[in-house]
Amino acid sequence: MAHYVPPEVYTNAFFEERLDTSDEWIRTRTGIRERRFAFNAGTSTLMKPAAEKAMERRGLGKDDIDIVICATVTPDHVFPSTACILQDALGLTNCWGFDISAACSGFLFALQTARSLVESGAANRILLCGGDRMSAIIDMKDRTTSVLFGDGAGAVIVEADENPGTVGIADSVLHIDGAGKRFLFQPAGGSVKPPSTDTVENREHYVKQDGKTVFKAAVVGMAEVTVDIMERNNLSADDVAWLVPHQANLRIIDATRERMGLDPKKVMINIDRLGNTTAGTIPICLSEWYEQGRLNKGDKLILSSFGAGYTWGSVYLQWELPKYES
Repeated sequence: MAHYVPPEVYTNAFFEERLDTSDEWIRTRTGIRERRFAFNAGTSTLMKPAAEKAMERRGLGKDDIDIVICATVTPDHVFPSTACILQDALGLTNCWGFDISAACSGFLFALQTARSLVESGAANRILLCGGDRMSAIIDMKDRTTSVLFGDGAGAVIVEADENPGTVGIADSVLHIDGAGKRFLFQPAGGSVKPPSTDTVENREHYVKQDGKTVFKAAVVGMAEVTVDIMERNNLSADDVAWLVPHQANLRIIDATRERMGLDPKKVMINIDRLGNTTAGTIPICLSEWYEQGRLNKGDKLILSSFGAGYTWGSVYLQWELPKYES
């Protein structure tokens, strides 16, 4: 696995200069100090270096990937898929692929899809990328949403274990509820409301959110699905090495951790530095902790998310990779 975030850092001061907000207001309500933006880039541009590094670490060539899956809500284009664009950019010669749109739960939905394809024998190795260039769809004049997001991507190689044992993806619990569609969405740009002069003038191509409603739903949904997967697999808080939560809001993460009875030291947090990178948050967290040598083979991890749709879910896995060597 690997990840990539743009080098350009935008602190909360960037928004203080443009909006009626403050560093203190943003930090206390979200936990975010800074984030990365890649203006004038595509999501595939963020995924490519992460994918290249993941393949290099695994020692894979251009004909070793069977399927490319891209989890994103900011595709380069409506079509062709970002998977097609990434395949071409990487020069992969022997694969097919597709995109998955599940907002902040996109990586988990795609991970379960990749797992099923490998287990069924339909694929040997899958390149799975989760990432978003949220700076493309956030309204920099909206102080309630613009401060929340960042750009970035993570990439993993999903394949069967050569020596089957206790490591690997063990279980998943995934949900959707379309009743949440009116609380977190992008009004225009699809077939229901195609682009027009009016939709552009009304700023309807940006993320719209009812923050209080989404916050309440996320606190309940993410906490419940996390406890659900623990109970299904007879896991106690002591068994869990790391909670890998979607990085939407520090208060949502804390509520999930408290419901699990988990020590704060067992929670992966990067929202303070990167903001909400949507489908990129979980793979970026995993990659950062891996590169820091903080993951041990056999560690029990719970990955959990909540996003637009609504979509939410949790994946339980035992860490496979040996200690990272730079």
